[in-house]
Amino acid sequence: MKLWAGRFQKETDTLVNDFNSSIGFDARLYRQDIRGSIAHATMLGKQGIIDPSEAEKIIQGLQAILADIEAGSVEFSMDNEDIHMNIEAMLTERVGDAGKRLHTARSRNDQVATDFRLFVKEEIPVVIGQLVALEQVLVRKAKANVSTVMPGYTHMQRAQPTTFGHFMMAYANMIRRDITRLEDCMERMDECPLGAGALATSTYPVDRFATAEALGFQRPMDNSMDAVSDRDYAIELLSDLSILMMHLSRFSEEIILWCSWEFQFVELDDAYSTGSSIMPQKKNPDVAELVRGKTGRVYGSLISLLTVMKGLPLAYNKDMQEDKEPVFDAFDTVEICVPVFTAMLDTLTVKPRNMARAASGGFINATDCADYLTRKGMPFREAYMVVGRLVHMCIKVGESLDTLTLKDFRSVCALFDEDVYEALQLKACVNGRKVYGGPAEDSVKQQIARIEAFLAQRTPASASEAAAE
Repeated sequence: MKLWAGRFQKETDTLVNDFNSSIGFDARLYRQDIRGSIAHATMLGKQGIIDPSEAEKIIQGLQAILADIEAGSVEFSMDNEDIHMNIEAMLTERVGDAGKRLHTARSRNDQVATDFRLFVKEEIPVVIGQLVALEQVLVRKAKANVSTVMPGYTHMQRAQPTTFGHFMMAYANMIRRDITRLEDCMERMDECPLGAGALATSTYPVDRFATAEALGFQRPMDNSMDAVSDRDYAIELLSDLSILMMHLSRFSEEIILWCSWEFQFVELDDAYSTGSSIMPQKKNPDVAELVRGKTGRVYGSLISLLTVMKGLPLAYNKDMQEDKEPVFDAFDTVEICVPVFTAMLDTLTVKPRNMARAASGGFINATDCADYLTRKGMPFREAYMVVGRLVHMCIKVGESLDTLTLKDFRSVCALFDEDVYEALQLKACVNGRKVYGGPAEDSVKQQIARIEAFLAQRTPASASEAAAE
C-alpha cells in the first residue's frame, strides 16, 4: 500500500504508476534525502515533537539504510514511486512505528526541495574545482607563449597581431567569470526549504533554523510557499552551465580550426585525437567536436526547465518533478567535458613558426602603419586612406607592407622614412600595445598575475573538500 493511499479506494493503474514514478532518476538523491531526514528527526526529538528515543532509533535506521545503499545491497521499488517514499518504507520496515513518525511536520514538497538544493549545492564546487584546473592550464600555456606572435581575427579575417599567450588569457577571463557566476549562484541558493511543509509550514513547533544549520545552509527560506515552489537556483545554475559550455564550444571551434592543415597552429596529442576508419592520414579533433556538440544538450536542459516553470501557479505542482533530469544531465555533461577538454589543451603542441608565418600575411600590421603616420602628425582618417592605397598596391604587385621599398612608401606619402620598417615588425606591433589588457608581453604577464591571484584563493583540492562536506 502506498504511503498516501488512505483516501483512495482503488489501486493506482500500472500505467499511471509508471508514469508518476521518479525513482528511476531521483534515486541518485538518496544521500541528500537521508541527510535531510536525519536533520529533521534530530530536530523533532530536540523539540519534543517526538520522543527523543524514537528520534535516535530513526537516525540509526537511516544511517544503516545509507550504509546498505552504498554497499549496493538495496533495490528500490517502483511501487514506492520516488526516493523519499522508498527510504521511508525501508525505515518503517526496519524500525517499526518509529519510522512512521519521521514524516511528522514534513511534506514531500519541502523534502524534495531540500534534497534537490543539497544536491546542487554539493555539485557546484565539483564544477568549480574542474574550472580551476582548466584555469591553471591556461595560465601555463600563456606563460610559455607571452611572445608567440599569431594573427588575431575579426570576421574570421586576419586583423591585428597578438600572441598565443594573450589568446589564452582571453579564455582565462571567460572561465574566471564562469567560476564567479557559479559562486554567486551558490550564495543565492544557500537557504533551506525544510520545515516549509506542503506550503504553509506546520502547527508543530519546528525549528527551521536548527535544521538549516544542521544541513549547512546559511538560513531557512523566508517564505514557505516560495520555499517549496522555487526553482530559480536550478534555472540560474543551468544558465551558468550553458554560458560555460558556450565558452568551451567557442574554444573548441578555435582548436578545430587551429589543428587543421589550413592553419596548423597547434597539434593535438595522439591520446586526445581519433582516426578515420577509411582515411589513414586523418587525425580528428573529436574531443573538441564533442564538447561543441554537447553544448546544445546543456542549452536544452535550460530551455526545458524554463518551459516547465513558466506557467506554474504557487505552490508545488507535479510538473516540477521534471526539474531533476535536466539538472542531472547538465552536471553530468559539464563534469565529463571540462576535464577532458582541460587534458586536451594541456597536451596540445603550439607551433610558433606556423603562427608567425600566418601573422606575416594578411596585412595585419596595417593599423600600425597608419599609427606610424599619425605619430608624424597626419590625422588618423587621412593616414587610414594612405595605408589603404598601400595595401592595394601590395595586392597588385604581390608584396606585403614590410617588403615594399622606401621609394614605394614615399610614392604614396612623403612622411615615410627608414624607421617605418621597425614600426612594421610584428613583435614591435604587439609590444607597442601596452594598454591595460593588451597583447604586449608585460601586459599579458600582468593579466596572468591577476588570474593567478584569483586562483590562489580557489584550488581544486579546496573545492573538492567543500563538495564532500
